Amino acid sequence: MSVRTIFLATTTAAALALGGCTTVSAQDTPAVAAAPAPAPAKAKNVILFIGDGMGVSTVTAARIYAGQKLGHTGEEYVLPFENFEHLALVKTYNANAQVPDSAGTASAMNTGVKTNIGMLGYAPEAHHGDCASGKGLESPLVSEEARAHGKALGIVSTARITHATPAAVYARSVNRDWEADAAIAEDQRGLGCLDIARQLVATPFDVALGGGSAAFFGKAGGGQRLDASADLPEAWAKATGGTYVTSAAQMAAAPADKPVLGLFSPSHMTYMVDRKPDTSEPTLTDMTQAAIGHLQSDPDGYYLMVESGRIDHGHHAGQAGYALEEAVEFARAIQWAIDNTDPDETLILVTADHSHVFTIAGYPRRGNDILGLVVPPDGGGEDGDAAGGPTLAKDGKPYTTLGYGNGPGAVTPDAEGGRPMPETGVHAHQQSLVPTGSETHGGEDVALYANGPGAENVRGVMEQNLIYDVIRKAFGWE
Repeated sequence: MSVRTIFLATTTAAALALGGCTTVSAQDTPAVAAAPAPAPAKAKNVILFIGDGMGVSTVTAARIYAGQKLGHTGEEYVLPFENFEHLALVKTYNANAQVPDSAGTASAMNTGVKTNIGMLGYAPEAHHGDCASGKGLESPLVSEEARAHGKALGIVSTARITHATPAAVYARSVNRDWEADAAIAEDQRGLGCLDIARQLVATPFDVALGGGSAAFFGKAGGGQRLDASADLPEAWAKATGGTYVTSAAQMAAAPADKPVLGLFSPSHMTYMVDRKPDTSEPTLTDMTQAAIGHLQSDPDGYYLMVESGRIDHGHHAGQAGYALEEAVEFARAIQWAIDNTDPDETLILVTADHSHVFTIAGYPRRGNDILGLVVPPDGGGEDGDAAGGPTLAKDGKPYTTLGYGNGPGAVTPDAEGGRPMPETGVHAHQQSLVPTGSETHGGEDVALYANGPGAENVRGVMEQNLIYDVIRKAFGWE
């Protein structure tokens, strides 16, 4: 405040106190206008990257693994999204589950409502597997609002495109497993609930790329639909004028001015570890590039969800190397998006739907092979260390840095009645504690990284369903 303003304010106050015995009045005092707060920048586009199962321990291990693949020790390496300025921790529980599944978590992000485990796009009062119970309890989808605002819509996944996380973008289902009509329980058929594949082809998307073709065809086409001659992609192409593609080459050649549906495998797409040089499948980076290239011509912008679905599957199998290779490819796709979008108009969000019971343990030396045995630093070993070799457990055998709390790698006695030697390397099955057929999700918070317009709303500890609000605010809808 200037000296003149202070003087005038003091004079006015004195005049009022004296009963108005002066010609100076409050109305005569010059107003000091407060500078208006700048309006928050709006995002033209939002890209939501979801690393399925990419908990904090997975991010750490992927960082080290990616660095070691480049010849570094690894710990100092930085994944592209770790450079984002805005960061939050996200609580992932479902409405009825302490440790969640992907249907409930992905629905929370896309609807703003936490729902029950195993369900897509319905409020928690609906009942799992009960078609009629969902009537009137449909949650809003951010993709539908995006389309109502004229924005383009894209869905990309290395899992089946009808799997829980991508399905949450466009579908509602009281059972996430109803991917094809044949999967719907007989007593629930004909009650008005459409299978997820049918819902996708009824959605006005601009690009949808992933695996899972079997849910779209009948038996004659090698699929799973009740109608043996069913061919949903052909019907979709005729109805929309769109292009159906089944290979990376076809995807690259698809017309830019028409919608594209790409289904590149009958089920989930091939793990990065298992890809062959002559494969026709695109990588996640290829699909991300194609999707952004297709969507960016829309003058009103777009909403795009990109999922690395097989991080999750590698963990479920108890094979950390598979999960980490998927995470490295996920980071590569994110880097491509960063390099090829305008940060002034595109909000990029990177998160996970949930974590896994995946651990990084022992006291390995700096730069120790993240997929190998624990080898301690000089002078930093534990009781039982072999001189210059790996740390030994109480049973006299080494153990790996990476492990699981449960899963198919649970230790069972070998021929000598003891713990078998652990496997190492990218194909290894890590040892676990509790024997389960499939390793389970973890319940701890996951990280959310943000860059671009609206990223400032990502902070602190957040409920997962508030990611929906972050997206809407970024678009300027609130």
